[in-house]
Amino acid sequence: MPTLLVIDDNASVRTALEVLFSLHDVRVLGADGPDGGLSALAAEPIDLVLQDMNFTADTTSGEEGIALFHEIRRRHPDMPVILLTAWTQVDTAVSLMKSGAADYLGKPWDDHKLLASVRNLLELSDTRRALEHYRAADRRRREGLAGRFDLRGMVYADPAMERVLQVATQVAVADVPVLITGPNGSGKEKIAEVLQANSSVKHGPFVTLNCGALPAELIEAELFGSEAGAYTGATKAREGKFEAADGGTLFLDEIGNLPPAGQMKLLRVLETGRFERLGSNRERQVKVRVISATNADLAAMIREGRFREDLYYRLNLIELRVPPLAERPLDVLALADHFLAGSGKTLDDHARRALQAHGWPGNVRELKNTIARAALLSRGSVIAVPDLGLPPAAGAIEAGRSDATEPDRASVEAALKRHRGVLSQAAAELGLSRQALYRRLERLGIPREP
Repeated sequence: MPTLLVIDDNASVRTALEVLFSLHDVRVLGADGPDGGLSALAAEPIDLVLQDMNFTADTTSGEEGIALFHEIRRRHPDMPVILLTAWTQVDTAVSLMKSGAADYLGKPWDDHKLLASVRNLLELSDTRRALEHYRAADRRRREGLAGRFDLRGMVYADPAMERVLQVATQVAVADVPVLITGPNGSGKEKIAEVLQANSSVKHGPFVTLNCGALPAELIEAELFGSEAGAYTGATKAREGKFEAADGGTLFLDEIGNLPPAGQMKLLRVLETGRFERLGSNRERQVKVRVISATNADLAAMIREGRFREDLYYRLNLIELRVPPLAERPLDVLALADHFLAGSGKTLDDHARRALQAHGWPGNVRELKNTIARAALLSRGSVIAVPDLGLPPAAGAIEAGRSDATEPDRASVEAALKRHRGVLSQAAAELGLSRQALYRRLERLGIPREP
């Protein structure tokens, strides 16, 4: 049963509220002044505070209530507080609401409005506790993972990326090829570094080759090396990436761009560990762990005859799919804060919501560039929505929504799914108040439970 603390010097008020809430399965504790209220808060768990604004018979300024409210916020920052007074002052109400007051009601109160406000806040309090429990457990898991493995400074907060890292660290010690798939800019090379850092060859070299950054005629020479005179301009012998990676890891990025001749030779190296330099007949032996990555649909390329099926299955003994940033919503703000570290600048609430609302087709790379640009262009220490330079659709959240442009059912359900049923977070993304979201859920027939 939730517990409500009523701080009011009028015993009749405390009694009336106790009777009202007892009918709705809410336990009520009473205190006749600020000192008693603060003592009650320190003595046992309280879910919600309902406080008067004046405690001296000849005082109507509200100063006592203001002081009490700020002291409660100082001692219990997450405690929801409803302000109740017979002397309603608009300026005071606005000021305290901006400071974090949950609601401000006048005496005599409307039972239905008061009950609705209390129910909403108790529900929010339950959700907040569940969320904090989840976050604490999530934080412990991440800390445990970072304590056991070298994650190369990986910044993440979303369970989707955590699952990728758990599998990556599990297979890192196995001397088997790994194929990392995912869109450009999603962090595939970072996952490759994690695999290397936790492998049996972690002290060996980590050599990277972007197969999409070289002309097709030079890829074989880059992979396997070349002898002097092997091709025009080859004035001296040079070792290839396989030789350079001997005893370590070779990371082949954009593997889908490897030409057919290179695919055939790569397959042979993977099977035998042997190869010849371009222009040479002498076999060389290496021991290299191969990690490859691609944003291409290799299965479709196989059907089209552009990628060898036997090579695909040789590379794809273990596949790690890195989800796009749009599928890792909790990573957006974690990465944004990381990219801002040391800049002396912060994101305001509207900017943070705009970042979460954006689809990030360019993934982490786009986010990094967006934050870097905003840090340079913002005039003050706080980054606002216009500084981000995002499309208008992402920044429109700053202005909120009119009744005519309220989110449709699909938008509401998508926001609830992204925030795992946490109504306050979903409401913030949709640009609605909690109460407005409640009304929207009722009209659409969407249950509040996640």
